[in-house]
Amino acid sequence: MTGLQPPALTGVDTHAHIFRQDLPMVPNRRYSPDYDAPMERYLEHLDRHGLSHGVLIQPSFLGTDNSFMLDALRRYPQRLRAVAVVDVEVSENQLDELAEAGVVGIRLNLIGKSLANYSGPAWTALFERLALRGWQVEIQRGIEDVASIVPAILACGVNVVIDHFGLPAGGIDAGKPSHKAFLQLLGDERVWLKLSAAYRSQSDLAQAAQVLAQVREASGGIGRFLWGSDWPNTQFEDQTDYDRQVAFIEALLPDADERAQVLTDNPAKLFSFGVNR
Repeated sequence: MTGLQPPALTGVDTHAHIFRQDLPMVPNRRYSPDYDAPMERYLEHLDRHGLSHGVLIQPSFLGTDNSFMLDALRRYPQRLRAVAVVDVEVSENQLDELAEAGVVGIRLNLIGKSLANYSGPAWTALFERLALRGWQVEIQRGIEDVASIVPAILACGVNVVIDHFGLPAGGIDAGKPSHKAFLQLLGDERVWLKLSAAYRSQSDLAQAAQVLAQVREASGGIGRFLWGSDWPNTQFEDQTDYDRQVAFIEALLPDADERAQVLTDNPAKLFSFGVNR
């Protein structure tokens, strides 16, 4: 997929989902969409807001069948990267296929799930294989548990991306051991945080601003913060949309230079945007 000039980097949405409601879905899923979220509609959102690139995140209800997402990556290789969902024993050939299409990491969506032993041999072996590829591990889990999961993954040499502010429902209370551990975790240069989907923590702008101040201090700045629209905002479609998520980050980061760092500079570094694939 070389030979094409990548579009100029003007902003990256690092968290969005595409799907069709008629795709095969995993049993015992928490959510079943009753509408389609096609690639073309997502690109319309990017274009309208002057965003050059996007990162697709495999939705949990599609499980490890990443084929719909891979098709989009192959159609738009210069604009997209992706984070896949895989089985712990995924083969090297399967990882090669994902990498060739533009996948740069895997996601552990742990909402509503019993935690596996991520320091055990099976998971450790996978994380070490991902580290050799320069991939990341993205985690969605509430703030109470994040710091108990991440250190073992970091020890395998991968970058870790924490979704949605760390899902701090009710805010961050540094007096709580689990919250303090979460903040300490952000000081690690391999840990990245998405300033996305504050609504999933029932946070309004004022609450998100307070959380931002806390995580900024813990991280030593904003150099490892990312933004994502979380489009199409599954389960919250009646409360928000793409335009409102863009307006939210603009209000949360009113300084244009800081916003450019989070929307452009940081994701360019993590996702290797701006270079030919």
